[in-house]
Amino acid sequence: MWSVTLQLMKKSLRMLIPAGIAIVIGTAFIASTFLFGNAMNNSLSSQLLASFGQANYTVAANSNASPEDQRGRAAADFHLDAMRAIDGVDGVRADARANIEASKAGKHISAVAIGGANDAKLLPVTVSQGRQPKTSNEIVLPSGTAQQLGAGVGDAVEISGQASTIPDGPDGPGASLSGETARHMQVVGLSDDPNGAFAYYGGAAIVNDADLAALQGLPSFDTVQVPGLYLDVNPAQADAALARIRPLLPQNFTVQSRQAASETALKQMNGGGMSPVTVFLMIFGVIAMLVAALVIANTFQVLVAQRRRTFALLRTIGAKRGQIYRSVILEAMLLGLVSSLIGIGAGIGIMALAVRSDALGKALTGASTHASLVITAPVIAVPLAFGVLMTVLASLGSARASTKVTPLEALRPMELSEAASTGYHLRTASGALITVAGVALAAFSVVRMHGYISAGEPTQGSGANGYSIILLIAIAGCVAVFLGLALTAASWLPKLMKGAGTLVSWAGPSAKIANANVQKNPRRVAATGLALLIGVTLVSTIATGAASSKETMNNALNTRYSVDLVATGYGLNQRSASKISAVRGISHTLYAPVATGIVEESGHKYSTLLVGVADAGKLQSVMHANLGGVQIAGKRALFPKYSALSGKAMDLKDTATFRAGDGGGAAHVGSETGSGKNAGKALSLSVDQSDFRQVSDNYDAVVFVDDTLFASDTLTTQSHILLASVDPHATNLVDTVQKAQAALGSDSGVSLTGPIAKRISWEGIVNTMMTLLIGLLAVAVLIALIGVANTLSLSVIERTRESATLRAIGMTRSQLRRSLSVEALLIALVSGLAGIALGTLFGWLGSYIVFSLYGDIALPFDWKTNGIVLLVAAVAALLASVFPARRALKTAPVEALAEA
Repeated sequence: MWSVTLQLMKKSLRMLIPAGIAIVIGTAFIASTFLFGNAMNNSLSSQLLASFGQANYTVAANSNASPEDQRGRAAADFHLDAMRAIDGVDGVRADARANIEASKAGKHISAVAIGGANDAKLLPVTVSQGRQPKTSNEIVLPSGTAQQLGAGVGDAVEISGQASTIPDGPDGPGASLSGETARHMQVVGLSDDPNGAFAYYGGAAIVNDADLAALQGLPSFDTVQVPGLYLDVNPAQADAALARIRPLLPQNFTVQSRQAASETALKQMNGGGMSPVTVFLMIFGVIAMLVAALVIANTFQVLVAQRRRTFALLRTIGAKRGQIYRSVILEAMLLGLVSSLIGIGAGIGIMALAVRSDALGKALTGASTHASLVITAPVIAVPLAFGVLMTVLASLGSARASTKVTPLEALRPMELSEAASTGYHLRTASGALITVAGVALAAFSVVRMHGYISAGEPTQGSGANGYSIILLIAIAGCVAVFLGLALTAASWLPKLMKGAGTLVSWAGPSAKIANANVQKNPRRVAATGLALLIGVTLVSTIATGAASSKETMNNALNTRYSVDLVATGYGLNQRSASKISAVRGISHTLYAPVATGIVEESGHKYSTLLVGVADAGKLQSVMHANLGGVQIAGKRALFPKYSALSGKAMDLKDTATFRAGDGGGAAHVGSETGSGKNAGKALSLSVDQSDFRQVSDNYDAVVFVDDTLFASDTLTTQSHILLASVDPHATNLVDTVQKAQAALGSDSGVSLTGPIAKRISWEGIVNTMMTLLIGLLAVAVLIALIGVANTLSLSVIERTRESATLRAIGMTRSQLRRSLSVEALLIALVSGLAGIALGTLFGWLGSYIVFSLYGDIALPFDWKTNGIVLLVAAVAALLASVFPARRALKTAPVEALAEA
């Protein structure tokens, strides 16, 4: 029967193409979801580990380390020379850095400097021109910084350690990490930052270890604070080398591989090791193949029904039932194998275009991404296995049907509707039960998550078993809901289309015929609608989740970091503030006088920075915090609720005493501030508290007071501070920071810092996910285009006599073509709207379960993406109707009536 099967396939090629396309769609979808997860994890890992360079091992504080150890230990504690001497250790780089200011010809740029490495692979930046520093007073500048300064390789620049605390003294830098004056250094190279390790500064400068220590005002590199190390270890000698490295490490510091560090970082982002995005994609990929099986089964039923005469003749000439059965199964296997391979290739091609189209990513997200196409064994094996298996399973019913009739019975035509109705009620009832169970599971997960958060359990770590169970319940609920809706689709989806078709039918006879055709075979329409529903639901789910994550994390960053940008330094003045205010993307600024000291209350002492503001409204314009009801007037001051140094609550009474010049932030950096007229002054302040954080992490508290206290000389102005808020919608965050730094280029002694760097990092992660979403959107387009065309093609084949009759009684070509277009639009738009509604609900549920760990959850509706998806579905439907219409119009009415 092998040759007979091949001949039958060749003869029925036109009928097999729609079935093959259904398999291509399903396998392409599964391959794309695997590739999506691989690319996303690879991209996130690259961003999270950007500071590694090409190091294959890292040393860092473990989870048991104290906050002090987390910030770092002295370089001498790591015994770097002994570590470098170990066989198998090809390179060691200490993760040390210093804030610097680079100056040339009256231009001044803030930057960050890191130490060099004998092994260039360990550098987080690449030296694109020149070489690394070999001796003191040599420096590699970031390309962007060099361009702003007008410096090149061989030029001399002035480099000074930049103050990193607030404020500076009236006569120069105060509590600065640097205690030295500017030094002349020669530019020996230029660096690029391809992975965005130092996106805030546009890259990092490189100096030798001695210069790095000097820029921090320290006598030697041994005293530089180092939070960790990066190692290049020979894989062949790794076990022996690591065994000798571990005894050299300070207590509570461990060494782990790059892969382990990457997995740890991803686990922390994914809630204890489970990636909700990957799980959702995997589940939707499997569902896509299950729905494709419905389309395949439907196609094979039509195929077998049309071959009944051929099977009867084969039985007449001696073919056995088993041979006929095996012939259909063999045909399904061949079809599944070839179509699956094509689908896998299509999925790889789609995602390759998505991850490599950086220009498209910039256009849609406003930023470049660094996604890569990562092909693993599951990308090929899983879709191939599913494609062949599901095709064979989908053909079993048709194969059995081909053997249950006698040759004489097979010569009679069989109504397809009889087979299609088998098991309808059982499937509907079971689907309804599964849907109800899914809704119950989803509701239960929400209730459990609410209790989990209310009990404060997220502080124990998102990897706790309780959270994992809640996440699994939520995923199971979504899967059950979708499977239930898929099983009952033949009931509810055609009814939705019937309702929409009733309205459309008023448009004329073509629309009426299209509405009647949609209702003629509800099972096939439901299968096609589900194929489109899969893609739209997935895209809408991910788009909603991405929008929710961005808004939720922005809200969380607003809580943890209340001010976007902070400018300080002895060179800061009103002119500098005006320059910053003029930068596009800076929405508001606040230039204010400051004083340092301590606040005493109930036996507690808090290092404090006092900032003078006109009123709470002016402060609110630059601060991401709820200041409703706050008053800053007279001696009434606004205090934070938590210490920036310890993180503990500041339980203050109604009044607190501020004493100027008694340490301030200086106690934490080894210098003194607050000298002069301010020293020793005591001021009683009325306390008002609000939850704002990280205006400065060098003091327990940043306190806002009435600026008239400075004007009246009740407080002596030591220096000034500039607070700025950034509008993330006005321009790209990286561009805003770079333009702000460039605006201060002529002002020496001004440091521009702020938590916006964390916003930049998070924005990059979300942009990566959104750019990869383009690939899934392309798959959804493929489903819309080919899935609808599949249904219309089968419908045209079945309705050959009907179409011919309509043409014979006067229906024009344009009317017939228009009826097919309306039919395609009904299927696409109704399924698309249902997918958007379902995907939004899934996205909201997933966002609540995942992102409520980080702060107040935002549940937005992504109008832009959902609108694009619906528009694409409509356009794809119109395109899908073109070829079936040509097929219907190609045959003359008389000829079609004769053949039917």
